[in-house]
Parts: sequence; C-alpha cells; structure tokens
Amino acid sequence: MVERAVAWSPGHISGYFRRCAEPGGAVTGSVGGGVVISEGVTVEAVRSEAPRVRVCCRHPEGSTTVSEGSPPVESLMARLGGTADVTTTCSLPIGAGFGLSAAALLASGAAFSALFELELSRDEIAKAAHEVEVAFRTGLGDVAAAQGGGVVVRRGPGIGAEILRLPADDPMYAVSFGPISTPAVLASEGAMARIRAAFPASEPKDLASLVRVSRQFAEASGLVTGRVRAALDACDGANVPASMTMLGDGVFATGAEAPAALAPFAPVYRLAVSTEGFRLLEAGS
Repeated sequence: MVERAVAWSPGHISGYFRRCAEPGGAVTGSVGGGVVISEGVTVEAVRSEAPRVRVCCRHPEGSTTVSEGSPPVESLMARLGGTADVTTTCSLPIGAGFGLSAAALLASGAAFSALFELELSRDEIAKAAHEVEVAFRTGLGDVAAAQGGGVVVRRGPGIGAEILRLPADDPMYAVSFGPISTPAVLASEGAMARIRAAFPASEPKDLASLVRVSRQFAEASGLVTGRVRAALDACDGANVPASMTMLGDGVFATGAEAPAALAPFAPVYRLAVSTEGFRLLEAGS
C-alpha cells in the first residue's frame, strides 16, 4: 500500500484571457495567453484517517507562513474518494497571479492518484483539477496551461482544447504587491465585459510578443492598479517590456534591466519558463 506521495506542478502567469461559457451559461474555462513558470507548488500527501490540508508559503527573507485549510484541495480530495494529511509548499505569493491555486490542484491530483492507487491519467487529473478550479472561481485557464510547459496560447477552453506551446529561455522577473480577489473579478459582469472588449485580435509568437500583447490587454481591461501603474511606468522609462500578472496585483517583465527597474517597488522574483507540466515526484511506503 502506498503511504506517502509527493508531486509538483509549475505555476502560470496569465497575460490576457477571456472567459468562455456554454449557451446555457455554465463556465467552461477561458482562452488566452501566458507563461508556464519554473516556480510552482509541491504537495506531500500522507494517508490519514481524517483529511487535513496545510498551506506553507516561503518568503524571500527566509520565513515561512503556515495556514490551515484549502477548500479547493479539500474538495478535490473528497471527489477522489480518499483521506490524507496534505502539505502544499510554494515560494511565490498566493493569490497574486502566479497560478498557484491551479498548481496546488494539479500536484494534489497527481499525489492523490498515487496515494489512493487510482491510476488516473494525466487528462483525468487535469479534468478534475480544472472543474474544481472553475467551481471555486480561483482561475479559468491555469490548469490547462500547466499541463505542459512553455509560452502558451490557449485557443479553446478546458484541458482538451488546442494549446500552442512556444519555447523560450529568456529569464523573467516579477514583483507582487498582494492578491486581487479572483472570484470577485470573475463574478463581476462589468469587469468581464471590459475583459471581453480588451481581448487581443492577434496571437503572440514568442515571449516578447506575449508581453507586448498582454500589456495592451492590461491597459484596455481597466484592471491596472495604482501600484502596478507605478511599476509599469518605471519599466517603460527603462525600456523594459512589462505587463500585469492576471489576476494579481503585480508585474512581470523581461530583459536585463528588469530587476533594477522593479527593485524599488518590492522583492524581485527571478523566474524561468518551465519546460514541463505537473508530475509525480515519488510514491511509496
């Protein structure tokens, strides 16, 4: 019997998106573009008589914040029919546009499949994670993106839609000023109308054009906050390509001058484009 399983999933920075729904109104996900990033979420799941979830976030200065409970992860666990003592660990801010809720669900799904000996396929894990994410309104397209790596263009909603994955080895940098309530934005018809109108007409072809198209979307969507505006202005002054993390109160940028441009505003995270999606790391007694 498997007693312990560990899995990992990359995060995802969404640069632009548009919600998609069926004619009856049920949300199916989103289309859009973004970047699968090398930082994400590690999940350790150990068999237990009662379910428990701890969320650990490691901060740049070396401290760790631990909180109890994660309704989406708990819902996924119940859906898959087992009980475990679960610890999720990340080193990026939660709720700040880094796709960590999706990463936690994908990594949890992979760990639960191994722990409960369900033998789920990658598609089955992603489908379950996507449906939980949409139900809790913590995201729409991050799960689909984090199935694999690269700069991604999601041409249809859901995990089975066509996804263009572009390679990139340019370093990326990001700052975060805190979370934006993803459920609140996704529930706002006014915000959704502005987002629909801002959706770009052309697809990016590489990381540079992804950042450029994302910036155009951010400006037109009305989502740019005051702190994001100040950081974007500084990047513009230094000729640094930059845009807003969706949905988070933060900025991502590329180029050698990006760290210096962003440093006055918040701790700078150095990121890379992930070459792979979620995976099981270990499983055993």
